[in-house]
Amino acid sequence: MDLQKRSDSAAPTLAKPTDLRASDADRDRIADILRDALAEGRLTAEEHSERVEGVLATKTVGELDQFVRDLPAAHTGRATPAYVSAPHRPTAGAIPVEADENVVAVFSAAVRKGRRRAGRRIHAYAIFGSVEIDLSEAIFEYQQVVIRAISVFGSVEIRVPENVSLRGSGAAVLGNFEVATLDADDAQAPVVYVDGLSVLGSVEARPKRGKLIADILDRVTERVDRSLRKHLDR
Repeated sequence: MDLQKRSDSAAPTLAKPTDLRASDADRDRIADILRDALAEGRLTAEEHSERVEGVLATKTVGELDQFVRDLPAAHTGRATPAYVSAPHRPTAGAIPVEADENVVAVFSAAVRKGRRRAGRRIHAYAIFGSVEIDLSEAIFEYQQVVIRAISVFGSVEIRVPENVSLRGSGAAVLGNFEVATLDADDAQAPVVYVDGLSVLGSVEARPKRGKLIADILDRVTERVDRSLRKHLDR
């Protein structure tokens, strides 16, 4: 038996990295480079639109590179920021002991949501009731926000934007205390810390999909709008 021949014929053919199918994350990475290039004036609005359309229709990783080959960011790793991990505890002395706001529900329901300012410390108490704190549209004036959640035969539900960091540390007694850890790409993004206790109840904190912190989003939108107006005025 010719083992060498058999081994060679059975060896699989590996695809080149550039031939691999592009994922949504790959397309988003290239779209981010194009968006920044538009804001910096490296691309006109028409060029940006044409390239974005091409990116959305691209099938492989190699085809994506052609849309950013002439842009500096594609060669400096700017579009792939380093992984940023927020600390598991707030900075000592940064958060006051007294709460800026108390949200209480006793045999009732309490809701805090919409365009509002998020304080540095929020206390939520659900006693045979439910509390909902939705920060997905909130204005974050501080980089660190602490939410103390206490649930006794009740529920506390917390939602945050997708582009902030989220940390949790709490306990549950015959109940549920769940915090979906989240790290923001921006090192300056706010960090929301959730702690507390759940007794025969539930505490849940997680990002709200599709919602971005308005302060960061507004800065990006403003840059793009300013660039578009400059090109339109020419």
